[in-house]
This record gives sequence, C-alpha cells and structure tokens, in this order.
Amino acid sequence: MFVVALIAFCLFHFIGDPVNNMVGEQVTSEVREQLRASLGLNDPITVQFAKYVARVSTGNFGVSFRNGVPVSTLLIERLPATLELVVCATIFSLALGIPMGVYSGIHRRGFISGCIQIVSLAGVSLPSFVVGIVLILFFSVYLGWLPSSGRGAVVHFGAWTTGLLTAGGLKSLILPSISLGLFQLTLIMRLVRAEMMEVLRTDYIRFARARGLSDRTINFQLALKNTLIPVVTVTGLQIGSLIAFAVVTETVFQWPGMGLLFIQAVDFADIPVMSSYLVLISLIFVSINLIVDLLYYAIDPRLQTSGAGSKGRSK
Repeated sequence: MFVVALIAFCLFHFIGDPVNNMVGEQVTSEVREQLRASLGLNDPITVQFAKYVARVSTGNFGVSFRNGVPVSTLLIERLPATLELVVCATIFSLALGIPMGVYSGIHRRGFISGCIQIVSLAGVSLPSFVVGIVLILFFSVYLGWLPSSGRGAVVHFGAWTTGLLTAGGLKSLILPSISLGLFQLTLIMRLVRAEMMEVLRTDYIRFARARGLSDRTINFQLALKNTLIPVVTVTGLQIGSLIAFAVVTETVFQWPGMGLLFIQAVDFADIPVMSSYLVLISLIFVSINLIVDLLYYAIDPRLQTSGAGSKGRSK
C-alpha cells in the first residue's frame, strides 16, 4: 500500500498544473503563486508525500482541487454506485457463467456447447467500451427499452444510496452490469468448463460410475463441488479487477461512481482525488485477495489436511 501510494503520488504530479484549471486566464502570477503556496504545491515532492501519508493514516484524504470539498466526502458519495454496479455484474456473471460452463463441460461435443464457446470467445475478445456502445445503440437507441446513461432514481439511507429499490434504478443498472460483467462471465464459463472436463476424468468419478450412481449425482454433487473451488479464487480476484476497471464502463454509461470521478479528476489534474482513488482501490483489492485466500483454505479440505499433517510432523 505504501509503494502504491508513492507511485501514484509521484506519477500524478506530471499530468498537469491544477492551478491553471482552478483560476481564469486573467488572474495575475502573484495570485497563482499564493494559491500554489496555500495548496502546498511549492513544497518538494517528498514533503508533499510525507504530508499526504500523514493525512491518509488518519482518514484525511485532503481537499479536492476541483470541487473544494474533502476527498473522503466525494468517495463516500460515489462508492455506493460503484459497489452496486460491481455486485450486480458479479451476480450476472456467476448466474450465467457457471451453468454455461457446466453444460459445455458435460456436453463438450454438442452443438449448443460449440455455440457457447463461440460466444465466450467474442466476450473475451471485445473491449468493454465496444460492448457498452453496442448495448446502448441496440437497447436504448433502436428499441428504446432501457436508459443509455445515468443511475436513475435512487433511495437514500443516510450517506448510502441505492437504485435497487426503484424501477428506474433497476432499468438503469441492466446495461452497465452486462457490459462490465461480460468478460468475467466468459472467464468463469471457460474456467468451469475446463475444470469440469478435468474432474470428470478423475478416478473417483470413474469409481462413482462403476458403483452405478446416476449422472445427475455425479455431475452436480461430486464433480461440480470440486469444480467450484478455483472459481471462488478467480471470482474474488475478478471482483477487485471489476472495481478497478469499472472506469471505462462508468464513463461510457455516465454512471456516477468512483471511476467517473477519477476520469473527471484526470481532466482537471485533481491530484488528491486521483491518488486517493488509487490507494482506496488498492486497499479493496488487497483485502479481497486476503479474504479469497482464507475462503480457499476453508473450502478445500486438502489444504486443511496438509496443514494438520505438517503440524504433526513438526511436533
């Protein structure tokens, strides 16, 4: 986290001068210098970074150059929209990716399985902004079924907002969720298919068939359970990636999340917002990785057995 903060803080200092965006062309150089001094931009970069780390350690991310409000306030306002989009995209990818992967793994030579493979190749190959533009063109422009931008009507619960409880919010969530979750869907589907085909060739599956167990029991109670172990790991890692790379989807659909806030900050050279966004995303990513590692140990009995065996040998 410290290295990420250092790299982000140093890198963003070369994208432009925020003072030029904060004042007009008629402002004198003396006023500009006073503003730079008040913002601490005249200090050496090491001093600026030390002050930034000291503030962040206490939960103070500084003040936005563009909006003139605390960065933490902006992040809290935009965080619900991003998390809501990521959760819906993850549910969409899991709800379709796992059944498609299981079916194509069991019927790997069938026609439908071949069609699923073609769709998966398209989903992996197409960039998310192309998918978003096509969805907007078809469902918003031609058919007029779904809104092309915005979050729709939301319900407030203190500082938290959600569009899941309104019809307009749900309709506005469909297209960006599909656009963001399509790559993850194809990744999960291909992973489940590969794992399903591998598990079905193992000895214990052959033994289960020899005992006369039904195909339904073998496929969904024995094979699928072991297939989902690596899916948990990949899904957890992809959730962190979805949060980080939701920037493109939020920009295409003008979704008022943290990604759109970051793009606006880049245009304005709003250094506190950019560096704080990257630090927050890194913190979320690291936390998700830790949770996934713990879940992987909890659901895989082989790791628990190996851990117990190593402890016994050490004793």
